[in-house]
Amino acid sequence: MKTKAAVVILNWNGQKFLEQFLPPLIRHTTLPGVALIVADNGSTDDSATLVRQRYPSIRWIGLDQNYGFTGGYNRALQQVDAEYYILLNSDVEVTDRWLQPLLALMDSRPEVAVCAPKIRAFARRNYFEYAGAAGGFIDKYGYPFCRGRLLNRLEEDRGQYDTACPVFWASGACLLVRAAVYRRLGGFDERFFAHMEEIDFCWRVKQHGGEILCCPQSTVYHVGGGTLPNENPQKLYLNYRNSLLMLYKNLPDSRRPRILTIRLLLDSLSAFVYLLTGKGAAFLAVRKAHRHFRRLRRCVRFQRIPERNNPVSGIYNKSILWQFYVRRKANIIMDNEQWS
Repeated sequence: MKTKAAVVILNWNGQKFLEQFLPPLIRHTTLPGVALIVADNGSTDDSATLVRQRYPSIRWIGLDQNYGFTGGYNRALQQVDAEYYILLNSDVEVTDRWLQPLLALMDSRPEVAVCAPKIRAFARRNYFEYAGAAGGFIDKYGYPFCRGRLLNRLEEDRGQYDTACPVFWASGACLLVRAAVYRRLGGFDERFFAHMEEIDFCWRVKQHGGEILCCPQSTVYHVGGGTLPNENPQKLYLNYRNSLLMLYKNLPDSRRPRILTIRLLLDSLSAFVYLLTGKGAAFLAVRKAHRHFRRLRRCVRFQRIPERNNPVSGIYNKSILWQFYVRRKANIIMDNEQWS
């Protein structure tokens, strides 16, 4: 039978998560034409032994080193022939019938290139999870937020986002994408290594006319921070650098200089807040991110998208920092007049 969908977990030293979350994945993903795959980024733990001995029905793709989220998936998916790719973090718990609504949505809506479920927090199961919630957006300076999550404020899921909704980005924690779209766009940009790469990818999807939807009929639970905790300096470095990289690549020429200048100033302000509050490693991470971004900007020729071909629907035309910290607005999803 031809593979309709391949659920691909990218693993790096995640044996404990595989032990915990592969059993519910197998139990809740018994659909014809759906393959389960673990792609390994050169792990040094016993992940390979675990999967091969306990779960022989799961295909194992071993890579020779850690290529990051971007390079790992790009290399693994080159070896997968399916109509749909489902990218699933190793620290995600799926639920009963989680996959059927996603596949049904994609089958019935050919204009949709990417979709994702609602993502709740594994530890606080009634609350949305930081990395995705009920679908993501960005503000004019590239700061991401979600239906159900604004900065570090997480909402309880009371059904307020239970309608399928076009969004700007879908979380890489659990993301379904048409394989043809992934291949046509060249997959993830490997310069990102990890973090923000799915937002960059979704921005490119939208530039090429694809739609991105959250499908709330499907719910999964995400541990979060399984590879790097939120305050880890390396994670801060990647988030700051990659956010600038994403803006530089995807903003139209007329807006790029002003937006990047303001974003660099905002980042510098946050770096000095880290310094004043005794978080020297975080301060150095931001400075390093800016230095490396400037190096990339000088040395790499990015694809420049003319403004007329640069659809920006789903971008909030104000600063979420200003709205949240100054105007004390806790929910800007309903601020309809400020959306492009």
